[in-house]
Amino acid sequence: MLKNYSLLFALLFIFSCKKASAPPPPQPETSSFYKNVITADDRKTITAEEAKTYHVNSTYKYEYRTGHPGHYKYNYHVKGINIKADSVFGNINTEGKYGAGILITDTVPELEINTEWVSHGKLKAVDKKGNEYQLVVK
Repeated sequence: MLKNYSLLFALLFIFSCKKASAPPPPQPETSSFYKNVITADDRKTITAEEAKTYHVNSTYKYEYRTGHPGHYKYNYHVKGINIKADSVFGNINTEGKYGAGILITDTVPELEINTEWVSHGKLKAVDKKGNEYQLVVK
C-alpha cells in the first residue's frame, strides 16, 4: 500500500513541476474542410485584414505581400509567351505553389488564368480554354 502512495506522490510531483509555457501567438483562421483557392479577382482588392499586413520590399520581385508567416500571399507582374510564342503580360496573386491572375495579349484584353510555380521565378499558366502559357516574374 505504501508503494502505491509513493508512486502517486511521484507522479503528482512530476506533473506539478512542469514549466508553464506562454500561449502560442494567434494564427489566421483556417479550415481543414476545404482548400483556399486564389481567384483572378483577388489581385484587384485587398481586404481590411490583408491591409494590416501589407508589405513592400524592393529587394524581391513581388509587388507586395500580405498575410502571416507560413500563409503569405504575393502579388507579381509577369511576362511570357503562349504556345504560339506570342508575347503576353499580366498580374497574378500566389499563395504557396498556386495562384491566379489576368494576362493581356494582343487579341484578348483580359484573360483569366490559374498558375503553378515550376521553378524559381518561372510559372506555368492555363486559361479557361486550356491554353498554356510560360511565364516569368518581372
